[in-house]
Amino acid sequence: MATRSRRFYYKQNRLKQLRAFCHAAQSQSISKAAERLFLSQPSVSLQVRALEQELDITLFERKGPRIALTPEGQVLYELALPLVDGIDHLPDAFAERRGDLDSGELNIAAGESTILYILPELMADFARQHPGIRLRLHNVTGRDGLAQLRADEVDFAVGSMLEVPDDISYEPIYDYDTVLITPRDHPLAEKPEPDLEDISPHGLILPPRHLSTWGLVDLVFRQHNLDYKVTLEAGGWEVIKKYVEQGLGVSIVSAICLTVNDRLSVRPLGRYFPSRSYGVVLRRGKFLSPAAKRFIDLMGARGAERAQAGPGVPQPVV
Repeated sequence: MATRSRRFYYKQNRLKQLRAFCHAAQSQSISKAAERLFLSQPSVSLQVRALEQELDITLFERKGPRIALTPEGQVLYELALPLVDGIDHLPDAFAERRGDLDSGELNIAAGESTILYILPELMADFARQHPGIRLRLHNVTGRDGLAQLRADEVDFAVGSMLEVPDDISYEPIYDYDTVLITPRDHPLAEKPEPDLEDISPHGLILPPRHLSTWGLVDLVFRQHNLDYKVTLEAGGWEVIKKYVEQGLGVSIVSAICLTVNDRLSVRPLGRYFPSRSYGVVLRRGKFLSPAAKRFIDLMGARGAERAQAGPGVPQPVV
């Protein structure tokens, strides 16, 4: 009888234990999991420990200030997360079956380029179609966006990815060419398709060194055994365009940032640099709310329209 009572207790509390375990795995911290669940740290620790005792395994190992899943913990996490997500998002699933998009919240993580050049029209269209959905836009770097996805703090991210981790899925939607921008009266503006040798002597204005653009520029110049010099390091494409316009240097940018109002000369660099994709970034196994699915569908439709119209680069004012 005692054994049956004990099993009944564990079954009744298993969802709480699995929820505590999943949140701890996502945040890599018992204390952060407790904050998200509005529980005390000892309570979360007890729930995880009870799960370990029932299954006779160790779920986490300590790695400095953080915890990390053991191989057994990783297996359980992959099994448990869809179950916990399904229960926690049952109201959303029910609303989806009813076709209800009258209320709720949608959290999107994105970097500055995406926020400035891709999302404005999409956000406006979505808000007009679904005024009851509250939109929250998180302006983050790529690394921070992945952390928010893994911690389940956002529904999805929109951005560009060169390397996709195993626990993340990436669906490219938009493609943008890489181009050279110069002042209108710059010598390189006279060349329809400048070579890297032409660009090498001129000072470059690039985003901060830790971002992917600098690394890509460095790689391409080294592959062609050419030197280059950076005269200014500046954050944000709008800032870079402004300083190029002022004659402080030239820059290699993604065409995502170009508009018809830019007073710049634009030259193609497709011979040397690949185009760059932007799209939807998701945590694998993530439950998508009806609002999230609708926004992603809208984004895909806009991307298809853009692809059908052709890749053309906006022609700045001259």
